[in-house]
Amino acid sequence: MKPETPGVYEKAVAADCSETPAHPASGLPLDRRRFLQVLGGGILVAVSSPHLAGMPQREGGPDRGQHLPEDFNAFLRIGEDGRVTGYTGKIEMGQGISTSLAQMLADELRVPYESVTMMMGHTDLCPWDMGTFGSMTTRIFGPAFRAAAAEARVVLLELAAERLQVPKDRLHAEAGVISDASGSKRVTYAELAHGQKILRHVKGAPLLDPSEFTVMGKPMLRRDATEKVTGKAKFAGDIRRPGMLYARILRPPAHGAKLLSADLSAARAMPGVQVVQEGDFIAVLHEIPDVAEQALAAVKAQYDRPVLSVNDKTIFDHLLKVAPQGETIAEGGHLADGRKAAKSTLERTYLNSYVAHATIETHTALAKFDGGQLTLWASTQTPFPLKDAAASLLHIPAENVHVIMPFVGGGFGGKSASQQALEAARLAKLTGKPVQVVRTRAEEFFYDTFRPAAVVRIAAGVGDSGLIAFWDYGVYFAGERGAAHFYNIPHHRTQAFSGGWNGGPSVHPFATGPWRAPGNNTNTYARESHIDALAAKAGIDPVEFRLRNLKDERMRGVLRAAAKEFGWTPAHSPSGRGYGVACGFDAGTYVAHLAEVAADKASGQIKVKRVVCAQDMGLCVNPEGAKIQMEGAVTMGLGYALKEEIQFTGGDIHNHNFDSYELPRFSWTPEIETVIIDAPRSPAQGGGEPGIICMGAVIANAIFDATGARLLQLPMTPERIKAAIAEAEYPGAGAC
Repeated sequence: MKPETPGVYEKAVAADCSETPAHPASGLPLDRRRFLQVLGGGILVAVSSPHLAGMPQREGGPDRGQHLPEDFNAFLRIGEDGRVTGYTGKIEMGQGISTSLAQMLADELRVPYESVTMMMGHTDLCPWDMGTFGSMTTRIFGPAFRAAAAEARVVLLELAAERLQVPKDRLHAEAGVISDASGSKRVTYAELAHGQKILRHVKGAPLLDPSEFTVMGKPMLRRDATEKVTGKAKFAGDIRRPGMLYARILRPPAHGAKLLSADLSAARAMPGVQVVQEGDFIAVLHEIPDVAEQALAAVKAQYDRPVLSVNDKTIFDHLLKVAPQGETIAEGGHLADGRKAAKSTLERTYLNSYVAHATIETHTALAKFDGGQLTLWASTQTPFPLKDAAASLLHIPAENVHVIMPFVGGGFGGKSASQQALEAARLAKLTGKPVQVVRTRAEEFFYDTFRPAAVVRIAAGVGDSGLIAFWDYGVYFAGERGAAHFYNIPHHRTQAFSGGWNGGPSVHPFATGPWRAPGNNTNTYARESHIDALAAKAGIDPVEFRLRNLKDERMRGVLRAAAKEFGWTPAHSPSGRGYGVACGFDAGTYVAHLAEVAADKASGQIKVKRVVCAQDMGLCVNPEGAKIQMEGAVTMGLGYALKEEIQFTGGDIHNHNFDSYELPRFSWTPEIETVIIDAPRSPAQGGGEPGIICMGAVIANAIFDATGARLLQLPMTPERIKAAIAEAEYPGAGAC
């Protein structure tokens, strides 16, 4: 396999990121006439499909009033040269969808994969999209995208039948060519598209049967790999425009601090420095970023700082004090009956700390405001909501805002608010020049929407034959994603105290938000740690215990597959082997992890030696891409499991860089093995997030197996591990 090079998404991006935009749409609004002019010659396919019609691109909850278009010329174009461009409001931030979406389009349309170009996130050219998050691209947008290609193929067959004078049912489409059975009559898509713009409505066409796939299900290396490895890929920080200024913005020293005064005289005296002040919004700008930095340092500001109260040690007591009434999200049977049936019970409280997104690319944006038109190049997961927010901020029509998407250097749910892009837009309008805003690493930590600190309380009991008799589960401030269990438990209740990460200022001293598989990392850690503890209390092998209490065959299947790949041999914990197991469910995907760790009891240091991750995600469009995602999720999961944690006092964030906030390093990386269950006839499900949800639990369970110490707080730092070991060996000596 080799990465795709011609016609890839990056080249489309590069055209709009160059000094002289190749796309006329990069700075002008597009009405329907202008849209057709920009596209040039080719077939525009308009269809109405039951796969997509009126479907809100949303996982549930209230409809935001926006839907994917029913007109499929919004999704694809067949050019005069036979090349195909796919259009999606989704963005590429390392998850590999510029490859997998091209596979879908190529297969359903019956064109060579190499002939497909993806245009992503461009708000003038692509269909509206609420944002790229929640592992929704493949499972929710994917069917609609495939439907567009399938119906385009039907239109082409009809056009070919008219041109060749052959009944449509006697024609066959393959590799962009339509021919009869003998091959004597044939016409290419390019010939059908030449000089024409055809809008034809057809009734819905069936999607291909998996037996007909020639591209989907085949492993493809990432088509953006070469550009990213060689440095050719364009990110928001790589964009330049003539006369652009670099901005540095005055930031408060702590969340909640109020600006009392600011002496700007020294900054204003610096040659070439432009100072902007609107109320408390103060920025210094210069054509050289270092000079802008020096100008910011020259600003003398005084703040009224809030009283420092809660900190990273007291936050959990605070959360329990301010928690609202719980909402029951799942229940069955009667807990009182379950408690009576239990032979042994176990009650524990699990904690996790605030965690940063810590993307290597900080929030970045370039804004150009000219003639009432705003163009933004932004590092964002939500280009269309950004378009609306920028229009509202600048009091201009939304059609006058154009968001162009370069590559995004990681998001994980943290690049949705796009504050930096709104700041750049504001400054571009005020100065009349293109303005780039790039957050420093300290600003990135300060303004992050952290994964919220959370508490989970569980009471459960085991009855006869190692069967769970009851389960009483309460999660505080992590949300319900992943909270409802999938085990066969006759008497159970699951409650969520606060529906998600937005607890508000009375709960969190700073902003919180979604973090890769939001809520599920916390819930899976607590649930699977407790399931493991029940197995140990019952004296049953942890894999066997789970299988006894599982009826869901797909969950049983991934657990068995992972155990087989790992070479698991039964033993009840703690066995001294350092083996752990955990199961989870996220974004429609079943996942199971097994891990092996080595623990140094004296130092509390942990080395994760090996991780097996098995997933049943239904149809796997690109197995190579899925494997990369699973490996990345395992590696990233090491961080929140072992080291990542925000230290703070009130609104003052103490972490400013990676010297105090440690990410996983190459030396941490274990041997990672992946197993993808072959299920092409099941709908495709999410692949970007499920692989991370079990990492806290599987490592905690492996540490217990190695040491006999149960870790009740994430991250499992050496200090907490030593305290847990001391508590296990000498109860009361050092419980965490």
